Amino acid sequence: MSAKAATARQASPRFRRVLAGAAALVLLGAMALDTKVIKIGSAGDVRNAVFSAADYGKSEFPKVQADVEARAADAVTVATAIAKDRATAEKEYGVPAGVGPVISVKFTGVVGEGKSGIYKVAVDGLPDTLTVRVQTGPAINGTELRDATGKITFGQFTNQIEYQDAGSALNNEMKKEVLAKVDTSALTGKTIAVVGVFKLVNPKSWLVTPVRLDVK
Repeated sequence: MSAKAATARQASPRFRRVLAGAAALVLLGAMALDTKVIKIGSAGDVRNAVFSAADYGKSEFPKVQADVEARAADAVTVATAIAKDRATAEKEYGVPAGVGPVISVKFTGVVGEGKSGIYKVAVDGLPDTLTVRVQTGPAINGTELRDATGKITFGQFTNQIEYQDAGSALNNEMKKEVLAKVDTSALTGKTIAVVGVFKLVNPKSWLVTPVRLDVK
């Protein structure tokens, strides 16, 4: 083997290492150019974008409450409209929400028997075939408060979990702002005034989630 060939063989590994080092420097330079420095606490701090269910409920429940109170129709009027033409009543009084629209209503009635915080309410003018119940906790089920206005949509959240958490947060805030002021363990026999929402699935059975509940 000639001296020239031997030198070439010895130089090749060193040459490859030089090339690898140069490539690494180029890559680091490109990464540095593509890196954005964000100051902690600034508007760009990703921690600021983390969803807080508690904060969401606190800020959004008053808006939902005001919207429901503004659109709430008398329960007798709504029941009569549903019995006459359900499809038309859904369009006039309801907000689309999956399997059935959410309808805002208001009524005054006498509280009957209750179980697990859900009470039947006898409302003058409603047919005997219609059962109206109001849920008062401790568990508040459903996403009617979230869906009642039509202004809260899935696209406003990062994923399905946040969307579900938003519904639970509104329920929890309602419990704090509305139900915590009422002795919900002793409602039977009392007259209550309710403004709330229900999902129209069975027209003969309404489960109302209140946004306002006053004992007369």
